[in-house]
Amino acid sequence: MSRYPNDLQGFARLVQAQFARSRNGRMGARPPKGASMGIGGLVLLGGGLMLVNSSLFNVDGGHRAVLYSRLTGVKQNVLNEGTHFAIPWFQTPILYDVRSKPRNIASLTGTNDLQMVNITCRVLSRPDVKHLTTLHRTLGPEYDERVLPSIVNEVLKGVVAQFNASQLITQRDVVSRLIRDNLMRRASKFHILLDDVSITHMSFSPEFTRAVEAKQIAEQDAQRASIVVDKAKQEKVATIVRAQGEARSAELIGEAIKKSRDYVELKRLQTAAEISQILANSPNRVILDNEALLLNTITDSRVKK
Repeated sequence: MSRYPNDLQGFARLVQAQFARSRNGRMGARPPKGASMGIGGLVLLGGGLMLVNSSLFNVDGGHRAVLYSRLTGVKQNVLNEGTHFAIPWFQTPILYDVRSKPRNIASLTGTNDLQMVNITCRVLSRPDVKHLTTLHRTLGPEYDERVLPSIVNEVLKGVVAQFNASQLITQRDVVSRLIRDNLMRRASKFHILLDDVSITHMSFSPEFTRAVEAKQIAEQDAQRASIVVDKAKQEKVATIVRAQGEARSAELIGEAIKKSRDYVELKRLQTAAEISQILANSPNRVILDNEALLLNTITDSRVKK
């Protein structure tokens, strides 16, 4: 609470100094009647200014004030920003910061499947200006210390118990919305407004973390095994199709040979070309019979000797 301008106090000190100089300068001499009245007037004026100065107080920006009277108690009206008047000793102003204040509250609670989870909730709270006098009567200036820890812990435990551990991760937006709605409803009963409620941290026990990691590894192994099985099935189908194709090809070749020996002669010439290519690329000297290597391409195997 800041008092009214310092120039009033300076003026009062100036009046007191003038009075002291006048008194020291005329020590032993009887002051005139008019001078005594002037000095008395200055003293009264200085005292009045000091009384006015002690009666004024300022309410800074972002604050509100509640006026307490020794005769009637807390007044109903809430004082806004600006300069206000209070009777010294009889009335005392109590200032409240009505701006949003952040607060982190941690809670250890259990899930639906009996897993322990550490969860931290961050709230932005401020007092309800319309009910500031009631808030002062019931809770006082430390309203947030008295209310928020208890209701936040209760709401967190109640909401988290509705979900299992995996749902807390996969449905985090739903959990956060339920916590926010329940907290705002509970805080409004104490005339506290919550501008924002959010989950900033969530951690599980080491045993549960290891179990989740083991489950993920098992799922990855099962998925890998499923891929291997699918690949084996595809290779089996491909082998069957290939065997069926080779069998059909053999049937067609047999039928072609039965009808004509032209196919056999074509294969003999192709084989002779491949063998001659291999012998040409070989650094060794080879002397063999053309008939043995199927290199006799002059004669026609279709003509019987």
